[in-house]
Amino acid sequence: MKIKHLALAGLLASTCQFTLAQDVASSSEPPSSAAQQLYATAQYDLLQLRVLLKNGDSQSSVGSGFLIGTSNLVVTNYHVVSQIALEPETYLGQYKTTDGNSGSIELLAVDVLHDLAVVRVDRRGSGFFHIPPQGDLAKLDQGERLYSLGNPLDLGFTITEGTYNGISSRGFSDQLMFTGPVNPGMSGGPNITASGELAGVNVAHRRDGELVSFLVPASYVQALLAKVSEDMVPPKDFEPIIGEQLLQHQTIMVDKLLEKPFTLKRLGSYQVPVRESDQVRCWGGSNNSNKGYSSASIHCSMESEIFVSGDLQTGHITLRHKYLHSKKLNAMQFSRLVSSEFGSQVYSTAKSDTITPAACYESFVRTNQLPVRALVCSEAYHQFPGLYDFTLITASTDDPAKNLQSMINILGVSFDNGVRLAEAFLAGLDKAPTTAPLDEAVPLDDAATEEPPGQTPDPDQNAREVLP
Repeated sequence: MKIKHLALAGLLASTCQFTLAQDVASSSEPPSSAAQQLYATAQYDLLQLRVLLKNGDSQSSVGSGFLIGTSNLVVTNYHVVSQIALEPETYLGQYKTTDGNSGSIELLAVDVLHDLAVVRVDRRGSGFFHIPPQGDLAKLDQGERLYSLGNPLDLGFTITEGTYNGISSRGFSDQLMFTGPVNPGMSGGPNITASGELAGVNVAHRRDGELVSFLVPASYVQALLAKVSEDMVPPKDFEPIIGEQLLQHQTIMVDKLLEKPFTLKRLGSYQVPVRESDQVRCWGGSNNSNKGYSSASIHCSMESEIFVSGDLQTGHITLRHKYLHSKKLNAMQFSRLVSSEFGSQVYSTAKSDTITPAACYESFVRTNQLPVRALVCSEAYHQFPGLYDFTLITASTDDPAKNLQSMINILGVSFDNGVRLAEAFLAGLDKAPTTAPLDEAVPLDDAATEEPPGQTPDPDQNAREVLP
């Protein structure tokens, strides 16, 4: 099952693999004198990075980057150069300076989890973008003025202004919140303070808001640079490196999600497990339709995922519960409705270069006091051995007039961790207890309710976008 939750705000203005993000609203005011001075000094170390097809030299995607100190090392986003990392026989990279000079780039290191990469070029920096080997990074205050640089939409190099507004902990790695315009093509560009210190690296923005942008903190840049040297021999194959990083992340992710039991809530006549935390958000809705039945649902989804390639985003979990209650339907009509709802969640996997066809197993089981029909499917990753996607779908079979359908979708975990999560989810399903009341997941009243404005519970339409 292919679920795209994060549109990479990784600012790539890609013509092949990315959908260009909509322009973020920007200020009509001219740049401040501080911005003018910063750009005048920083422009010599600011680069546009282009990924090209070797056969034909046509452009596939563009992003930004910046030279570190007086070295020949350039920092950018991983997603800007992901095609070079995964398909070096097909793609190559070039840089372009603010004065029009160009040259080739050589990929040295990647940090997929924090969306960072380091490339080597045939020129050296002036020393403007300096970052110490350890400690002594910029200390940011709420409301502090920050400046993002890059080449938005391949239109030319720019500097934009905004403010620092704290740390977002919605994922398993911190990101800085930048209230300012960051557009596609600026991915991998630097974000600096008024004194020129590196605050972070442009990486994403929200599509459902204005000027809600995100930065990779400078501390992660510092950690990656500590593993790189100017004269190092680049890895021959980045796939094992990326695979190992993904395996490390999934262990942290699953352990965090299971460090305490799922929260149990009432949905109609049933008990359902949900996970509400900094990393996972839930929405609910009900509908008292005129079609002879009523329904209520709850949907929980992680707000982050890991970009691996244009065809593969991973490290993400969603869960859904839907309660159906017959009001006027006879037993056969309600049974058809239940079967249709269950079938709509079952998917078939088309041929894919990234994952194997789904292997599925269906059975009738009892979880606690609740008999259910259960279907579990798994898919293996072609390029990254040991990683799988899991989907568990269940439908209650205890009542001819009431039905609970539940699903958990798990992307990018080891087989053992996929089983751990599926078992914990299944163990939370039950008939609602009569002695110890549970919190209502969704009020079952006559009013049809929808998700809060601006929220998009459908995981295929996540609001955060990694900039191309």
